Amino acid sequence: MQVVVGRIGRPHGIRGEVTVEVRTDSPDVRFAPGSVLATDPARLGPITVAAARWHSGRLLLSVAGVHDRTGAEGLRGAVLSAEVDDDEVPEDPDEFFDHQLRGLAVVDVATFAVIGVVGDVVHLPGQDLLSVQREGGREVLVPFVAELVTEIDVDAGRVTVDLPPGLLNLDELDDLDEVVDTDEEAAVGGSTQPDEKTEGR
Repeated sequence: MQVVVGRIGRPHGIRGEVTVEVRTDSPDVRFAPGSVLATDPARLGPITVAAARWHSGRLLLSVAGVHDRTGAEGLRGAVLSAEVDDDEVPEDPDEFFDHQLRGLAVVDVATFAVIGVVGDVVHLPGQDLLSVQREGGREVLVPFVAELVTEIDVDAGRVTVDLPPGLLNLDELDDLDEVVDTDEEAAVGGSTQPDEKTEGR
């Protein structure tokens, strides 16, 4: 099973080192020399860790075959995944693998109403997002932060959220936009058609 463990950032120095945005509670294990990591996009990997060190609170990696800043720049933005056992769970109880969250019901903290189901976890440079699939196939992206995602109970099969007003109403706005667009097209279409009664006079 593949789990996301980090994302490559900007190059460091001129010898091919890269900075890594760590997304694992076991970086010394996941990024140990000799570790082979899958990449997203896949065309950039897999990569093999040649060396790893910490510098000013940041993890720096040397990647096998990458010896200069140009090569390091080519890896920038790649999301790194490691192979783990199917039954392995993070040591930190507040950390979760993506596969643990997929399929969990998303419940509103105030009303206990089911909002949707976690479809996936989206890993962006700035933050992670929960992709919540709603009825009808709609998707709502919820920032994966403690202020909004208040509780995760894997055993109970639910994620409790406290969403800001209006976030879920974006679905309704999309429907409204479609109606408005249709009405505007009809109005434009009617104005461009010749009035046969007027022309006949």
